[in-house]
Formats: sequence, structure tokens, C-alpha cells
Amino acid sequence: KSDDPKRKLAHTLELIEVDGGLVGINTLHPNRLVAEALAEDAIPELSGYARVRREVKYGAASRVDFLLEEDGRAPCYLEVKNVHLRRAGTLAEFPDCVAARSLKHLKELEAEVAKGNRAVMLFVIQRTDCDSFVACADLDPKYAAGLLDAARAGVEVLCYDCDISRKAIKIVRRRPWVDAPARAAAE
Repeated sequence: KSDDPKRKLAHTLELIEVDGGLVGINTLHPNRLVAEALAEDAIPELSGYARVRREVKYGAASRVDFLLEEDGRAPCYLEVKNVHLRRAGTLAEFPDCVAARSLKHLKELEAEVAKGNRAVMLFVIQRTDCDSFVACADLDPKYAAGLLDAARAGVEVLCYDCDISRKAIKIVRRRPWVDAPARAAAE
């Protein structure tokens, strides 16, 4: 509950319980969670950067969620996506609808790799009942294909899940991306 008179609504829905597990549905949390994890070096693949800037303009009228910088290293363009969809088993899925803007972000990341920079697509799984990640090709085949293309072009894809309680959410462990380019190439 918020007593802020400027708010349109007095409450914010943060969590829901589904099949005995908690799901973080506030889409503002992943960037906050990532900022906290970066400050704590809790994502090993993204550690070692002295400067972290948020919402930096880049590409064709875009803003990257985070720009990680360190003298002597190529900058790292980091895009973050919230994952809350699970339809079967323990598989987290993104996107949950057609995601044209998210596809644009992938193309922008590819362009940074082509310039010699590092680019990372980080999926934050805000569920306690998933152990792997897949791009949701039936809901947005263009995004799923775009993610594979971006990975093949050098965009790193990371998937991390969270420990979630009614009092806190924290990024804790890496999860596999089950439709990674190596798998796609083998099929």
C-alpha cells in the first residue's frame, strides 16, 4: 500500500502464489534486482566492472538497461527481461506475448557486438518453480528466432532465477537456456 496522493492506484501487486510457488509479477523489480546483484558481484559473468550506468541512450533511439564500464575493457551493454510465464513443467518462458520492442533490443545488442563491444541479454526468472528457460516460440516466433540469431552473432544470453519470499526477492543462481544455439545446431 502507498499513501502517495500522486499515485493512480493505492496498491501495487508484487507477488502471486500459483501451485504452491511464488511468482514476482512487478516488472519494475528485475532492473532493481540486477542493480543489487551487480553491486554485490552476485552475477559472476558480469563482475569486474568499475562503473554501472542505467538507462543509457544507444543505438537507434533506444536505452540500454545497464552499461557496464571498466578501463581497458570493452563496454558491456546489458538488457534485462522479466520472466514470469510457466505453462508446463519447470520451464520458464519469455515472452508472454508478441514482443516487438524486445526484438528491437536484441537487434541493438547485436549491433554493439558488431562494433566490438560486449552485449548481454539477461533473463530474470521471478518464479520459485522453474529450473530452466526457453524462448516462447509459439507466442512470438520472431522473438525466439531473434534470440537465437543474436546469440549466434555474439550476444551472450544469461538466465538467472530468484529466491522469493513474502519479504524479499534476490537473484541467486544461473539456469540453463534450453534452446541455446548449440542445441539448435545439433537438431
